[in-house]
Amino acid sequence: MSTASASPPVPSSVPPSSLRERKKRRTRQLLVDTSLELFTERGFGNVTLDELCDSVEVSKRTFFRYFTSKEDVAMAPTQDLWLTFIDVLETADLGPADRPVLLLIQDTLLTALGRTTTDDWSHRVLLSRNLAERTPSMDAHGLHFCDRTTRAALATLHRRLDIPDPADLRPRLAVDMVVAAFHCALATWASATGTVTTTAPAAASRNAPSPNSLSAHTRHAFTALAAAPTFPVTPRQDTSPRP
Repeated sequence: MSTASASPPVPSSVPPSSLRERKKRRTRQLLVDTSLELFTERGFGNVTLDELCDSVEVSKRTFFRYFTSKEDVAMAPTQDLWLTFIDVLETADLGPADRPVLLLIQDTLLTALGRTTTDDWSHRVLLSRNLAERTPSMDAHGLHFCDRTTRAALATLHRRLDIPDPADLRPRLAVDMVVAAFHCALATWASATGTVTTTAPAAASRNAPSPNSLSAHTRHAFTALAAAPTFPVTPRQDTSPRP
């Protein structure tokens, strides 16, 4: 066999599986970026799945290897964060036995944020949020994803922790409180830039708030969460004159 007709060898330092995984990640990311671009420019309902696949030059069969629907690919940025959260929770240091579960979940989410957030990610999240605000089907998809993520987190907690009563509501409430606090943090973080309507990278870097600041907003929300149970009821003093 001549060397001219032979395929170039794969470097021994890079396993073939790694090359395949990188290609899969690139394809998946291209689907996310293209979907957000098309949905933002033309409207979610005005872009068909066939058009999205044609733009990326993949088949619908390939699309469904990565995502279940248009809603799924459009919400991938925040969903990726929560999938990372579940992965981190599987191996997170549990700390001392008297450590509150609420703190474990909070620390896990902050670790997931540190592994997920980049400038590109923050811009994708903003585009996805803006789309969800005007697309009811994305909002419904988000609720279903949140429910699945919560159940996955609870399953992990019950597997790793000594929780004698399977019906104990405290782990569920701890997860729900962290999710609610993060949603508040995400909203205040996103409001720093307003509505993003461009997918241009240069504009993204100018308009998107720092991804590191999302962690700061999240920590602030966790501090407020700790103080919420003791927030006092103080009647408003109406000093305006009566008619």
